[in-house]
Amino acid sequence: MSHRSSRRFSIVLFEKFELLDVAGPLEILSKVEGWDTELLSPDGRPVGASQGVRFEVDGSYAQKSGDVLFIPGGLGTRTLARDEEFLRSLTSMANGASVLMSVCTGSALLAAAGLLEGYKATSNKRAFTWATGFGCDIDWRKSARWVHDRDRWTSSGVSAGTDMAAAFVAAECGVDVAREVASAIELRLNLDADEDPFAV
Repeated sequence: MSHRSSRRFSIVLFEKFELLDVAGPLEILSKVEGWDTELLSPDGRPVGASQGVRFEVDGSYAQKSGDVLFIPGGLGTRTLARDEEFLRSLTSMANGASVLMSVCTGSALLAAAGLLEGYKATSNKRAFTWATGFGCDIDWRKSARWVHDRDRWTSSGVSAGTDMAAAFVAAECGVDVAREVASAIELRLNLDADEDPFAV
C-alpha cells in the first residue's frame, strides 16, 4: 500500500513476551509498502512468547538496524525491568533509533532504562501500578488507549498496540492509507487515543 515515508522496525523479543503485542502491530506494519521489520532476540536464537509459540528471529540485539525500536510487554518484563544487562542493551538500541514504541508493559522497560523521562506515557491498566513504579519525571496517563508524545509512542495493554500501530500509519502516511490497511485486516480503525473502552 502506498506511503510517504520509509521505515524499518526493530522488534525486541525476549522470553515470555506477549504474542498479540507483537502479532497485531506486525500485521499492520507489514501492510505498508516499503516498510520493513526485523525480529531481534538477545543472542539471535529463537525466543518464545508466553503463549508457547517460538519465533525465529533475524538477528541479535547487537545487530539492530531499524530506525524505529518496538518493545512489547508480557510476563517477561517482570524480570527484565530489573535486569541491568538487558537495560543497557535497550539503551544502546534506543540510541540509534528515531522513534521508540512500546505496547503494554513494554513501557515499564523503557521507563526502567530512563527512556521515558520527560515524556507522557501509558501502560497496561491491569499492571499500571507496577509499570509506573519505574523511572522518574514521567507523566503517566491511565485513561488512554495509547499516548504519542514527540518521538515516543506507548500503548495500553495487548490489543491496544494494534490500534497504536494503525495510528502510527496515519501519522506517517495519512489517514487514507491507515483506513486501507485497517480495511485489509478487517479492523475497526480508531484514531482517537482517548477512546478506550477499558479506561477506568
